[in-house]
Amino acid sequence: MAVDETHPRRGLLLVISSPSGAGKTSLSRRLIAEHPELSLSVSCTTRAPRPGEQDGREYHFVTPERFDELVRDQAFVEHAHVHEHRYGTPRGPVEQLLRDGRDVLFDIDWQGAMQTAAAMQGDVVRVFILPPSMAELSRRLHARAQDAEDVIERRLGRAAGEIRMWAEYDYVLVNQDFDETYAELVEIYRAERLKRGRNLWLAPFVEKLLGEEP
Repeated sequence: MAVDETHPRRGLLLVISSPSGAGKTSLSRRLIAEHPELSLSVSCTTRAPRPGEQDGREYHFVTPERFDELVRDQAFVEHAHVHEHRYGTPRGPVEQLLRDGRDVLFDIDWQGAMQTAAAMQGDVVRVFILPPSMAELSRRLHARAQDAEDVIERRLGRAAGEIRMWAEYDYVLVNQDFDETYAELVEIYRAERLKRGRNLWLAPFVEKLLGEEP
């Protein structure tokens, strides 16, 4: 969707986090697919691509050495170690999208969410996705068949610590039913887009309105 030059606005950063398997990536992909005004933030990572992933689409796959260079250059909004690998969000593209009035979606863990909120105060909306139960979380991780058993066990072992960060988020959704959770996520996104401070056209509009003859 093209930026509406008659109604300029500042974009927002929609941060979605969850323990692995709770559904944040599936929710994020659907939200992106159905809302063309929303761009996915493509992170850098030191992990290897999974089957079907492409460099520059899901992630920018970089070496640990290159990642260190980007950290030294302060080129990231946030960066963190997650499941034995490193992830970071490039700063330049995000700041440009905000200025252009476009919204950016972040599919990142709680560490990245906290750093992003600190670095981009006023622009960030944080949503945490909870599983309905730990048993269901385990079932989903096994069902997606993306990781070896030892990796799944490590992810489940870390889930409790990730879930304990729920109170740091603006919104918390329990992903019992995917479609219902998605509908709630859409409501959050649309409401946040309407906030007064993000709609830069409102102040001059009101000033013009008050200057009109009744």
